[in-house]
Amino acid sequence: MARQVGFSRPRRESRQIMVGKVPIGGGAQVSVQSMTTTKTSDVEGTLSQIYALYGAGADIVRCTCNDSEAAEGLASIVPRSPVPIVADIHFHYEMALAALEAGVACLRLNPGNLRKPEEIKLVASEAKDRGVPIRIGVNAGSLHPDLYKKYGGAVPEALVESALYELSLFGEVGFEDVKISVKASSVPLMIESYRMLAEATDVPLHLGVTEAGPPPAGLIKGTAGIAALLAEGIGDTIRYSLTADPVEEAKAGRQLLEALGLRERVGLDLIACPSCGRTEIDVIAVASKVQNAMEKLNLPIQVAVMGCVVNGPGEAREADLGIAAGKHKGHLFIKGKIVRVVPEDRMVEELIQEAQNLVREGVEARLAAADENASREAELDRAELLQLKGSDVNNAESKVNLIRKRLADEGD
Repeated sequence: MARQVGFSRPRRESRQIMVGKVPIGGGAQVSVQSMTTTKTSDVEGTLSQIYALYGAGADIVRCTCNDSEAAEGLASIVPRSPVPIVADIHFHYEMALAALEAGVACLRLNPGNLRKPEEIKLVASEAKDRGVPIRIGVNAGSLHPDLYKKYGGAVPEALVESALYELSLFGEVGFEDVKISVKASSVPLMIESYRMLAEATDVPLHLGVTEAGPPPAGLIKGTAGIAALLAEGIGDTIRYSLTADPVEEAKAGRQLLEALGLRERVGLDLIACPSCGRTEIDVIAVASKVQNAMEKLNLPIQVAVMGCVVNGPGEAREADLGIAAGKHKGHLFIKGKIVRVVPEDRMVEELIQEAQNLVREGVEARLAAADENASREAELDRAELLQLKGSDVNNAESKVNLIRKRLADEGD
């Protein structure tokens, strides 16, 4: 019998936090993260990219929150996202407070940019009250000037001290739902910094080589740093930082974890929306039926199950195939284009049949075979749903008003 090959070192023991429904640390499977490149104020564009990232293997997605328009965008993005959203905060603590109002699942704070202890502790206190974790995101390129002076440059000791100082501020307000990253564009510096940090704390660690550059060099640098640490049992969640479409980051992360035996390999890639007030079907039940049926066929395609025709085809337009619910109907779409409208009770069967046709005939052939009336019928259903339930079924407007009030109060 062949000897089982695996890692000789056990996973580092760490406490566990929850980013939305995704566990980080504490023995949970290593998760994949990426970051949108759209303007967060562009809600539809950002959601489309989030769905593409989710379909490519991202468990968590980060969006920048650098101004009030971005914060307001998050209020609409969060309830429609299929994955937990992390708000990326840099220089303004008010944006962190606004992001909390928007309902994000996590914050990322850079201690080199947001430096006032009273502001940091205020954000931590509010996050604690809401049960929202924070990532301390140390970056070798943006350390506090005092640390550069103390250590003569960006060295592992400087990165770790930055992280632990921020952690001590959180401790002063009793906040413990924390994960930490100590990223650098230098692979050796990144590896040694994480090794040192892993010895200093039991906080879960987010791995990454920052500003790795475009593929293939960026992929090589990211893999060199992340895989080396994972092989040592260090790391609870990962992100490739590539100068490329962020979908490539998610794919690389997923493929790396599969290659290391840290995530199970999958054939079918099924994505589904988290449901909202506009859905006309039981998304969870339909998605479950589709997954059970499709996995038996083992078709190598990405399939989306979306709760409504208002946003579904657009949000999941990167999927090979999908279905979105209308009023007692299902709207089949290929690469975001509606190709057929089917009865609600035939949605799953028609989706499975179309999946087999798609694999056998190809995308172009199936698009050519589309029902020419399908797009018009879908548009009528979309208009009907908007008339019945309005354009703000997730009450994003009330969150926007809270954000505006909070920012106005903080500005006074």
